Amino acid sequence: MADTAQNFANHTKYDPPFHFFLLPLLVANLISVGVHLFRHPSVGSLWLLVLSLAAPMAAIRFRSYALRVQDRVIRLEERLRLISVLPEPLRARVGELTDRQFIGLRFASDQELPGLVQRALDENLKLGDIKKAVTNWRPDYSRI
Repeated sequence: MADTAQNFANHTKYDPPFHFFLLPLLVANLISVGVHLFRHPSVGSLWLLVLSLAAPMAAIRFRSYALRVQDRVIRLEERLRLISVLPEPLRARVGELTDRQFIGLRFASDQELPGLVQRALDENLKLGDIKKAVTNWRPDYSRI
């Protein structure tokens, strides 16, 4: 759990080992290998550059896979939550929500959820607009 209450202004999260160690290290390696290839052109140096390009790409893709799975879990959790919280006319329209809208709605309290779902559907609100519209923030400290 965090020391401060989560809200729109502070809900984004960095993963220090990934953002501040692994990615900078891989980018520095890419630059170093590029300089080495420039100074000492060879097939071996070119191959190292190719591998050095692949490493940050792989790290970013692996993280994006985890985030995509988490987005699918959020969509499932929010569908179940909406079915239990929304009145029948809105419950029938849950299938019209986009994945990004589900992700934004997870921060809304149960009390404001019906109104926000109605707005999201009627006004085709984007993720950021939904998060900004939340007045009673329901924190998510588990996001990767």
